[in-house]
Amino acid sequence: MALIGRLFVILFGFFAAAMCAGIVVVGAVLWPELSDLDFGPVDHDPRNILFGIGFVFVSGFALLPAMLVAAIAEAFYIRSLLAYAVAGAVIGLVCYLGLLPFDPGTLQFDGLVRRHLEVMTGAGILAGVVYWAIAGRNSGAWRQPPAPRAPLPQAPPPAAPRP
Repeated sequence: MALIGRLFVILFGFFAAAMCAGIVVVGAVLWPELSDLDFGPVDHDPRNILFGIGFVFVSGFALLPAMLVAAIAEAFYIRSLLAYAVAGAVIGLVCYLGLLPFDPGTLQFDGLVRRHLEVMTGAGILAGVVYWAIAGRNSGAWRQPPAPRAPLPQAPPPAAPRP
């Protein structure tokens, strides 16, 4: 029963981490627009659509690597914040490099943009920290046996029969 509850915590942690990473990615894409100090009326619909697209983008590409990291962390009781931040950085890096064509002749990625690489790695680090805060701190705790219960009070001994 504890495993089922733990799976829901892991799923919620992944969705929260993907949402934070999506907000970082979209915020970095919109940074030139957001830095403009135009105080006119703000239309929130395009920004909400972009945050949704960022969430779907990040969660779709990061799902399998994040599931692998969560399974390893649960199996080996990994609860370190640094481990989750590094795993998030690696997942962000892999997600970005997976979108670029690789030229085996020169052993380089074609079209690599350093800023995009930094944004995806930073988003992965933040996602790892958010996941750790929700689910990673108690990684593997469902495998520990529950604490022993206090013994039930003993019934008083039967009274001696009266003559």
